[in-house]
Amino acid sequence: MSTPGQFHRGPRKKEDLHRINEKIVAPEVRLVGDNVEVGVYPTAKAIEMAYELGVDLVEISGTATPPVCKLVDYKKFLYEQKKKQKEIKANAVKQLVKEIRFGPNTDDHDVDFKLKHARSFLGEGNKVRAYVFFRGRTIIYKQRGVDLLMRFANALIEEGVAKLEMEPKEEGKKVAILLAPKGKK
Repeated sequence: MSTPGQFHRGPRKKEDLHRINEKIVAPEVRLVGDNVEVGVYPTAKAIEMAYELGVDLVEISGTATPPVCKLVDYKKFLYEQKKKQKEIKANAVKQLVKEIRFGPNTDDHDVDFKLKHARSFLGEGNKVRAYVFFRGRTIIYKQRGVDLLMRFANALIEEGVAKLEMEPKEEGKKVAILLAPKGKK
């Protein structure tokens, strides 16, 4: 029987995302930053310059030859990077795929009704996956399902609301298409 806390490993040490100051192993570095002349310096000289300015020497690109380092306050640098990542994530378009289901014998009125839903989905920036589901013996009407989907897609394409992203494709007991919103010009 284990006692409480037996498997506790203690506080985990957070690994730095970038090499800073003495952790930089390259013999020389390309220095960039504010209040400094851009150029290649010996690492020891660059660290000395950082201490004189009261900031850190942060390795930005370790794969470059020589590695690119910046004179900056490391905590402030991390904060600004986090802020940029958050902004990029907020501006990313989140696209959902909405589904619209038909039967092989769907009436024109029902198709018109589902077209209205598809327009609103596409207007919100979502993709629309329309499919015809075949039950039992209705599988013999596959061509009727393909025709229905193409009529549905063409109606949206002609309005300039959507573009066809995937041609009619058989998926077991379904035939499906994928429509994406038309890009704004």
